[in-house]
Amino acid sequence: MIRGDIKALAAYHVPDSSGLIKLDAMENPFTMPADLRKKWMSRLETVDINRYPDAEMYALRQKIAKHEGVEPEQVLLGNGSDEIIQMLLIANVPGTCVIPGPTFVMYNLVSQWLKRPVATVPLAEDFTLKDEHFLQVCAREKAEIAFLACPNNPTGNLWSQERVEKIARGFGGLLVIDEAYGPFSERTHNYLITSNVMVLKTFSKVGWAGLRLGYLLGDAEVIAQVNKVRMPYNINALTQASADFLIDHFDLFEKQAAVIRDERERMAEALAEIDGIQVFPSQANFLLVRVEDANAVFEALKQAGILIKNMHGADRLLVNCLRITIGTEDENNAVLAALREILI
Repeated sequence: MIRGDIKALAAYHVPDSSGLIKLDAMENPFTMPADLRKKWMSRLETVDINRYPDAEMYALRQKIAKHEGVEPEQVLLGNGSDEIIQMLLIANVPGTCVIPGPTFVMYNLVSQWLKRPVATVPLAEDFTLKDEHFLQVCAREKAEIAFLACPNNPTGNLWSQERVEKIARGFGGLLVIDEAYGPFSERTHNYLITSNVMVLKTFSKVGWAGLRLGYLLGDAEVIAQVNKVRMPYNINALTQASADFLIDHFDLFEKQAAVIRDERERMAEALAEIDGIQVFPSQANFLLVRVEDANAVFEALKQAGILIKNMHGADRLLVNCLRITIGTEDENNAVLAALREILI
């Protein structure tokens, strides 16, 4: 009844974070200010949940388009960026999907669900991207679609603009540049959008993770074709109303992102001063670090009431690596204090 290859897969695991400082999922740690929350609640009171949501979402797409400097016809909305990844892999012609490794797990996982072959191009030891090798694999595998997370998850680094541009110019299939962590990095790739280059974004990392709203920017004709495999009413009415309201207050979330960037740099410097920790460069809202025994440190932090992500075993390049989401100043200080005690 259930496909054998599906039975062989492990379900995506979300650990219980009850009672813990939650620094495992790259969320914005700041709750909405009380005055803004009150106005948001007033907006939600106007939503008639007995009716289906706006199916075309033109007004919301128009607002996002203005925010991104594109036309509404160039915007497609998804229930998180995960759903958009699935749409793209469904709509794209059959063929190999090429991804770097390590990178965001959903590119590979959704491809497996859809029985699409995947070719992984290993990153260098310092997590840099070998653009020529990437293009060679794309050509060898006759790839039809490729994903580049910029900045990359779980490594946190942003590959050089020259290398990303070279792949965008040299790849003949559909290239999807995933900017989930774009708000914390030094550049966007909207300028690279063409008929075969698209940019994937999400509001989850800037503080709206609970809304599950991602969006895709691309050529209007390609967007129209991908839209054909979008589920009807895929964005619920409460999320639509929330996003419409919150975009008008986006300056608040940009200020929070700036605080997170500053905290990231402070954390990187402080962690590097602790014996036994190697800190990797990051332009995301998290830091990847390497320790002598990741499993032991992960468990010790959990005992100290702090949940991070243990990346050990996920990829050969991630041996003894831990991923730490940047939290509030107090949360970050708690991490530093715990690690100083653990690694004495």
